[in-house]
Order: sequence, then C-alpha cells, then structure tokens
Amino acid sequence: MAFNDGDTFKHVFKVLFVCSDNLCRSPVAQAVFEKKSALAQLDSFFCSDSAGMNVIESGKTPDSRSQHAAAFHGYRMLGQMSRQVSLDDFEQFDLILAMDWQSLRALQKRAPENSRYKIELIMRYAQNFEDAEVPDPLNQNQRAFSLVVEYLEDAITGLVDVLKRRVPQNNAA
Repeated sequence: MAFNDGDTFKHVFKVLFVCSDNLCRSPVAQAVFEKKSALAQLDSFFCSDSAGMNVIESGKTPDSRSQHAAAFHGYRMLGQMSRQVSLDDFEQFDLILAMDWQSLRALQKRAPENSRYKIELIMRYAQNFEDAEVPDPLNQNQRAFSLVVEYLEDAITGLVDVLKRRVPQNNAA
C-alpha cells in the first residue's frame, strides 16, 4: 500500500473501488467504506470513490437492487454516479481495490507500471469469507445483492482495521 513516512498518513488517503460496470458492487463498497470510516471517526483521513472497467454510460445511478440491499443494511448511496476508470485514477488514488479477478487483471494492464502496486483484490481484507472475489449479482435475485453487502461489510471492516493502524495515534479516536 502507498503509506508515507513512518507508515502514517501525510495527506488524505484515497481509496478507489472498482468493478465491471460501476453499478452494483463498487458503489456499495464506497458506501460501506464511507460509513465504517465515519463510525471509526477516521473519515477526515480517508476518502473514496468508485469506478468501472466497462462502463457503457457514465452518470447512471447504482442499480436499484444494490441501493435497496445497501439501504436494508444501513448504507446510503446518495449522489453516486457511474464512471469509467481513468488514467488519472492511478495517480490520484493510494489504493485501488478490485471486486474480482477480471477487474484486477484489467486494472493491472491499464495501470502505469509505477502504480501497479496500488491494485489489490478487496477480499484480501475479509475476515469471515474465504472467497477471493465479490460475486457479481447483476443477473441474480435480490438475495445476491444482499450477499454482496455482506461480503463488502466483512472486507471493509478488515480494511478499516488495517488503515486505522496507520493513522497518527494523537489524531485517532
């Protein structure tokens, strides 16, 4: 990960969540991350966004089934709009988390060589699920969308635990 001197943050640490279309998984990941970092009183140290590798039409709101599943679990996705991963993202973000192997490979191909170290699978932070990928719920029933939220809650809890150890202790809650 892109931590600065002494493994503490010298700036706001930026996390980008990436899936294929930026309509289901990555917007949920952003919403979960924002709430969990706020609850840990760390939101001033972190910011996040989401993007897709194969966005057909930018500016679309997240899939209504994702919004429903997120809301049912207590997360808000207000103001989120789909967008394509850009070359600037590799410079702007400190950590880029892919939802699946396909997105990870596409990110690694597209990334400048000096930014590839920032790219990881999000499920490496999971503590309760052993799956490597967050399953794509797009052609599934509502339960699949709820399962995505559960996977992401697990992985992002682990991610926030890792990141909060890097926050200067005199500034942490």
